[in-house]
Amino acid sequence: MYQLRKFEFFEEKYGGKIPEDVTGDIKCCSSGRGKVVIGSNDGSVSFLDRGIKFDSGFQAHSSSLLFLQHLKQRNFLVTVGEDEQISSQQSGMCLKVFDLDKVQEESTSSLAPECIGILRIFTNQFPEAKITSFLVLEEVPPILLIAIGLDNGCIYCIKGDIARERITRFKLQVDESSDKRPSPITGLGFRMDGQALLLFAVTPDSVNLFSMKAQPPKLQTLDHIGSNVNTVTMSDRSELIVGRPEAVYFYEVDGRGPCWAFEGEKKFMGWFRGYLLCVIADPKTGKNVFNVYDLRNRLIVHSIVVDKVSNMLCEWGNIILITADKKLLCITEKDMESKLDMLFKKNQYTVAINLVQSQHADAAATANVMRKYGDHLYGKQDYDEAMSQYINTIGYLEPSFVIQKFLDAQRIYNLTNYLEKLHEKGLASKDHTTLLLNCYTKLKDVEKLNTFIRKEDGIGELKFDVETAIRVCRAANYHEHAMYVAKKAGKHEWYLKILLEDLGNYDEALQYISSLEPSQAGVTIKEYGKILIEHKPKETIDILMRLCTEQGTSSGVYLSMLPSPVDFINVFVQHPHSLMDFLERYTEIVKDSTAQAEIHNTLLELYLSRDLDFPSVSLSENGLDKDFTDLSVAALVSKANPEKRKNADSKDSMEKDCTERQQKGLELLKMAWPSDLEQPFYDVDLAIILCEMNSFKEGLLYLYEKMKLYKEVIACYMQNHDHEGLIACCKRLGDSGKGGDPSLWADLLKYFGEIGEDCTKEVKEVLTYIERDDILPPIIVLQTLAKNPCLTLSVIKDYIARKLEQESKIIEEDRRAVEKYQETTKIMRKEIEDLRTNARIFQLSKCTRCTFTLDIPAVHFMCMHSFHQRCLGDNEKECPECAPEYRSVMEMKRSLEQNSKDQDLFFQQVKSSKDGFSVIAEYFGKGIISKTSDATS
Repeated sequence: MYQLRKFEFFEEKYGGKIPEDVTGDIKCCSSGRGKVVIGSNDGSVSFLDRGIKFDSGFQAHSSSLLFLQHLKQRNFLVTVGEDEQISSQQSGMCLKVFDLDKVQEESTSSLAPECIGILRIFTNQFPEAKITSFLVLEEVPPILLIAIGLDNGCIYCIKGDIARERITRFKLQVDESSDKRPSPITGLGFRMDGQALLLFAVTPDSVNLFSMKAQPPKLQTLDHIGSNVNTVTMSDRSELIVGRPEAVYFYEVDGRGPCWAFEGEKKFMGWFRGYLLCVIADPKTGKNVFNVYDLRNRLIVHSIVVDKVSNMLCEWGNIILITADKKLLCITEKDMESKLDMLFKKNQYTVAINLVQSQHADAAATANVMRKYGDHLYGKQDYDEAMSQYINTIGYLEPSFVIQKFLDAQRIYNLTNYLEKLHEKGLASKDHTTLLLNCYTKLKDVEKLNTFIRKEDGIGELKFDVETAIRVCRAANYHEHAMYVAKKAGKHEWYLKILLEDLGNYDEALQYISSLEPSQAGVTIKEYGKILIEHKPKETIDILMRLCTEQGTSSGVYLSMLPSPVDFINVFVQHPHSLMDFLERYTEIVKDSTAQAEIHNTLLELYLSRDLDFPSVSLSENGLDKDFTDLSVAALVSKANPEKRKNADSKDSMEKDCTERQQKGLELLKMAWPSDLEQPFYDVDLAIILCEMNSFKEGLLYLYEKMKLYKEVIACYMQNHDHEGLIACCKRLGDSGKGGDPSLWADLLKYFGEIGEDCTKEVKEVLTYIERDDILPPIIVLQTLAKNPCLTLSVIKDYIARKLEQESKIIEEDRRAVEKYQETTKIMRKEIEDLRTNARIFQLSKCTRCTFTLDIPAVHFMCMHSFHQRCLGDNEKECPECAPEYRSVMEMKRSLEQNSKDQDLFFQQVKSSKDGFSVIAEYFGKGIISKTSDATS
């Protein structure tokens, strides 16, 4: 006998008499599709609505009605009753199917549903017997399977479309032994087991199972005890439930299952939403008691004394009991909130939890019940059990609510347990991770710390905030754990930070960086390269070389896609020699880098700096500016704490190092400026500034010469008072035949004229080249040298004599030319005058063109040429022999007149000529600029 606790989870909603419109004694009932169907012994059918009021009715059978069932899939009503007998040999018991959606007039006062099928139950092959049970199974419409249990142990089965009379009949026999008295069929139940259809059949002496899939159906006896009518039902899991005086039995397809020992004879049984409904005759009082059992939670959730129950059904979410005296009782289930409030008041928290779980309440409602239970246990100081309830609320209850309760040091174990579960479910925040790791470290529980950190070794992602875990472990000096988390999560920067800053393990850090993907390795080098360069410069540079060069050859990566050395310059702060070594190695391997100019600029600054231990450009007080320019690279690699060099105390060593670097710088200046390019592979302006800042004369001279800044070149020699070098430079750069600038000699002469010292030898040599190329007029030479008080007239005496003699010869030549032009002009004027005043006698006897004897008609020109008229073209008015020369002269004149308007050309010729006055004289001589305007006239 089970001792079940009692609670009132149901309440009586309605009670009273069935409407008087329901005539006769109630024989059967059915429910479904929003109405209660009642069948009476007079053959009538009545429908009750939700308010338990009469809705409609009709006469289904003329004599009596035994069974009916309202179908679920289609709005059909199937009835079994007796009509008038057609003959004495044929029974009046028949089965009818009514379509409740189709209505036809039954009489003048009422409407009846259309009867779509009538079937005689008993035939010659199916002898008549008393019907004890009835059940309809809806298969695929319009197929019905109807089982009719008889008092002789037989089950008549009808399958098919009754409306179209396409049916098959077959008979099942429960007890086939002839020596026993047949047992009536007291209960039937269909069950689908996969694709197989099964039929339970109960008699007072046995529980049987037919496999309908087999042909003929196979019988299996599950038990040799049975039950009476109305004490057989089916659960919502298709279990057969059989009530006997000593217990209630559950049956599966393989036999008897669990049983529940309830005292008293079972009068009526049913099933409602997971509850077992049972009307029991109380053995003590003899009264009928209606109990609602929650078997899963071992509860009696409702109990009430009732009269004799004739029918039990469920509709509208209610349990409906109909008594023999035509009374009706509706019992409804209370809502979940009311049930839980009742249990909380009685501190029945375990019952409440089981209740919400069994009724598949939402997870939030379940968590709320568990929280209340946890609060109850916490108040009783049962912290372990309270925590077990709080753990079940994870995901629904705010974790801070629980954590605050267990922050006391004495409850740290409970808190640790909760935080572990929070992380397992992936609901922990950074603060939760911090708190859990602090719990482990305070407990010094290394084993649990290992389990937490490494429990998912090699599988999936870590279920906690990685950076938080690393920080906490690092702060507690659990460096190995912090490194494990960082490596597992791919937090390379944290892994290296611990190795370098906490452990000082530079070799392992370099190995780790080498194992990373190139992109990740580049990021980590930028972050931690400074400390690595300080302690492991060679190994760090090797890694940088692989990043910037070797990927291109090993994996087919284009060189332009590789990291540039310029990206890593900032890691060489305070270590300029290492930077120089890195860039030199890179330029030896890569000849066409996209960052070639930037690299050369950096190398030039390193090479040309006088001392790498001191900045070449002043730095701000706050250190390095983010947007440093190429000019500040030397400053970048030289800060407050200079890199120590070997033999730093030796001045000779420093000078030697400076000289070697400057020589490298000069080689770089030349190598990076090929002769076939106009611009070099470096910033020329930067290179000039560096050379000037570091007094690197050789580099400065090379750059000025490449840029054809010859005046700046000789200015350098003048600055150093290098007279010999100055003259040699002018010899090389002042030769116009080799593309030089002859005006350099004029600048040189000016320099010696203003120097204020005796430079007779140099001046004589300069005058030689000025005289050779006729660079300056003698008067300019005299004016220039007159400024130097240390020079005497003897310096230029020979030069002046030669120039005077030369000028005298020129004057004489010009005089003779003038006389010649005057004589020619005189002859031309005389000829013109003769043409104007005197007649011309043409004495040619031959044609100038064809050379034949000249005859009339003939044409004579003033130039003394004669032609046959036929030898001239039509309208030809010029001498064919003289016309080309004349046109050439006129074209030249027009060209000269046109040029007179081009002032730019005139001034360019004056500027580029050694003697500008001769150009002006030529323009006047040709009459180009001799014409004056008539505007004044």
